[in-house]
Amino acid sequence: MKFDIITIFPKILDSYFSESILNRAQLKKLITIKAHNLRDFTLDKHRKVDDSPYGGGPGMVLKADVIDRAIAKIKLKNKKIKSRIILFSLRGKKFDSKVAKRLSKYDQLIFICGRYEGVDERVAKYIADEEVSIGDFVLSGGELAAGVVIDAVSRFIPGVLGKLESLEEIKGSYKVYTKPEVIKIAGKKRIVPKVLLSGNHKKIEEWRNEI
Repeated sequence: MKFDIITIFPKILDSYFSESILNRAQLKKLITIKAHNLRDFTLDKHRKVDDSPYGGGPGMVLKADVIDRAIAKIKLKNKKIKSRIILFSLRGKKFDSKVAKRLSKYDQLIFICGRYEGVDERVAKYIADEEVSIGDFVLSGGELAAGVVIDAVSRFIPGVLGKLESLEEIKGSYKVYTKPEVIKIAGKKRIVPKVLLSGNHKKIEEWRNEI
């Protein structure tokens, strides 16, 4: 899987991608992640990527023509390769595990990260394949959303987690405990539920399903 991020802050997610699971997945060549500086696709000497909105209003809008050039350069040309262009937007489809699993079937995902007052609407209409929202809240830009989607999608790629059973979508989400069995918290003894110490896997499974 190839992840391409179009942004004006190409180093903003470097530390996250260079640690833990995503770093190991890159070293194993299961995924590649590359951030592209939108300014590299401008044609003027000032490397201008935005302009004021038609109709007035505050802030600046990212230019569609610059994004179009970026996509033309970044999108893999092989017809056998399945690519998907995603624009992050409050009006987009709500991102969840079902969407993540669907996106994991592609060979390349290209993320367009907005900033300022947003992105020229012609990007949503004529360039992006779909708009995605990671929640009902506003971020300063799409980069964190790209990080969330890359993390969630990567988990569905065989080999990234090591074992498919590690997916919470498969094993479920439940309370977990580890050693020691008894600890003091705020002066009181706090113990591990006895069922987890019983060795009875059927009862443990029932307990996990109850909560």
